[in-house]
Amino acid sequence: MSTGVIILLIVVAVALVAAVVARSVAARGAGGGRGLKRRFGPEYDRAVARHDGDAKAAERELEERVKRHGSLREQPLESSARERYLVRWTAVQEQFVDSPRDAVVEADRLIAEVAGARGFPDGAGFDEQLDALSVHHAHHVHGYRRVHRAAHAPTAGSGAGPAAGTEELREALVEARALFQDLTAPVRGGEKALSRGKAEPREKTEEVPATTRTDTNTDSSRGRTHAPWALNRRHVKGS
Repeated sequence: MSTGVIILLIVVAVALVAAVVARSVAARGAGGGRGLKRRFGPEYDRAVARHDGDAKAAERELEERVKRHGSLREQPLESSARERYLVRWTAVQEQFVDSPRDAVVEADRLIAEVAGARGFPDGAGFDEQLDALSVHHAHHVHGYRRVHRAAHAPTAGSGAGPAAGTEELREALVEARALFQDLTAPVRGGEKALSRGKAEPREKTEEVPATTRTDTNTDSSRGRTHAPWALNRRHVKGS
């Protein structure tokens, strides 16, 4: 074998090793496990718990999520569509007073629809959509997970297992609202690169107790939904 061929083989081998290393570093993010923990926040801890404390296994799972969904770009909503989503969320909150489970089912459906409109995988594949959302909205995605579980939990008297209580449904809906607000927040400058594990700033939602405010109003110019109640226990029938 000639010297030139040997040198060429060495160069190719070095290039392959460098490519593998670069891909591994890119997937893990700066700081390895620390980088993933910064990016995923509470989702990192949940992944570790699911793997019975095996941080390496959890990190492999999170790295795979980043590989699949890290390059996704969030699509802006048309103002008219965004306003419709806000009105529907307000209706969900009002529905909770008389029918908590139906409200949670609709909240689950609505978040999936909004996420799909923003460019995330279709809500028909919940696990894939949730994984994609966790890469870009890690600090708020657990509320969606809770709402989805509650929406698909057995109903009372079905004999298929314990039904979710009213308080559990209320807490799930309250937590899921943060992700809904992120997904419906105005996007400036057209397409926006999704955040890497940091909670995105969103406009505050003013919550006025029913004793001081009885109307429901959506201010589409500022993107706020004024709910006539704050999902407090005293407003829920049967609680």
